[in-house]
Amino acid sequence: MARKSAKRKKAEKKLRNIIIIILIIAVVAFLVYSYINGTLDQVINTIKQMINGNGNGGGSDLEFNSATYDPAVIKEQALSIHFLELGNKYTGDSVYIKAGDTDILIDAGSRKNSAETIKAYVDNFCTDGKLEYVIVTHAHQDHIAGFIGKKSGGVRNGIFTVYQVGTIIEFTNTNDKDGALYKEYLEVRNAQVDAGAKLVTALDCVKGTNGGQKVYDLTGDGSITMEVLYQKFYDNVASDENDYSVCVMIRQGDNQYLFTGDLEKKGEESLVQENDLGKVVLFKGGHHGSGTSSNDFLLKEIKPDIVCVCCCTGSDEYTGANENQFPTQQFVNNVAPYTDNVYATSIVSDNADGYTSMNGNIVLTCDNSKDISMYFSNNSTKLKDTEWFKNNRTCPDAWKEQ
Repeated sequence: MARKSAKRKKAEKKLRNIIIIILIIAVVAFLVYSYINGTLDQVINTIKQMINGNGNGGGSDLEFNSATYDPAVIKEQALSIHFLELGNKYTGDSVYIKAGDTDILIDAGSRKNSAETIKAYVDNFCTDGKLEYVIVTHAHQDHIAGFIGKKSGGVRNGIFTVYQVGTIIEFTNTNDKDGALYKEYLEVRNAQVDAGAKLVTALDCVKGTNGGQKVYDLTGDGSITMEVLYQKFYDNVASDENDYSVCVMIRQGDNQYLFTGDLEKKGEESLVQENDLGKVVLFKGGHHGSGTSSNDFLLKEIKPDIVCVCCCTGSDEYTGANENQFPTQQFVNNVAPYTDNVYATSIVSDNADGYTSMNGNIVLTCDNSKDISMYFSNNSTKLKDTEWFKNNRTCPDAWKEQ
């Protein structure tokens, strides 16, 4: 009887092995078939989405209104986040945020002549001439030149000259301390400090030193806050200047809005490791939509609903290689599994200015942490639906059904 039981077990084991072999052959055959028919990427993306818990095939579940751009309407909202066009053909960052009566400016690129454009825009919403918080993410020209501005009659028109500033939250380090532009930046920044502005670094904020705070209450009632997020290059030397970028999270109820400057791969890795980020409603596309930022290990943590890119789309300012011009093919591939709500400010043009509006000034508003609206000074066309995208980028499978 025992001998018969052993035979049965042996037969069952043999059958299991045969089934496993058949399954392996079937999987290999399916992958080969998918590769031959050009659908292998779609299969892989689907598997990744299942693993990441994002099965929407690149379309966000978030519902928001897309309304006619109107500053009067936008001013009525409890929170508004503005991604600005900068008045020239160069890529750069400047993000204005209004939280209750608090005015915040993150960066002032892209060139010195952007200062006038930024001020003209911000003055629609900031009526008292004071920015309660200015965040300077890092020392690159396309993030600080507008703080300096141009000089006329011995007077500059930069942001640090034309506004009173409450608190300056600044990058902790730079590798370009001897640069001429950085020295100009220090001149206007120090003038603000002499006029009464509080100066703290990102490291001061996360450590609570020199008057810095990790979390700032922007409205006085805790309904909208701003947290300075730690990443290791606040107190370590970075080989890439972009990795010094100050990173902040705006929170409004359950909604989160993430800004990471030009943070690159090593910085993003640290940001993920050091913080419990969680899902975000809005993500400012890292480094203008470069292929070295907005990496998947960050995106799978934050699963953004909306991504806004500050760039001059298709410009050869930094490279002549089409696939690496902002927003890059790699950036598109990285973001696509999470959302197709991707927008960009400007686009290169053959007109006299060298640029024109893509979406234009892009604004997200939220009055009660539930009802979200998007406003565009030019149009509301998603990146994937633009003619530029169709002519210059390969559409990821995750976006093909959207």
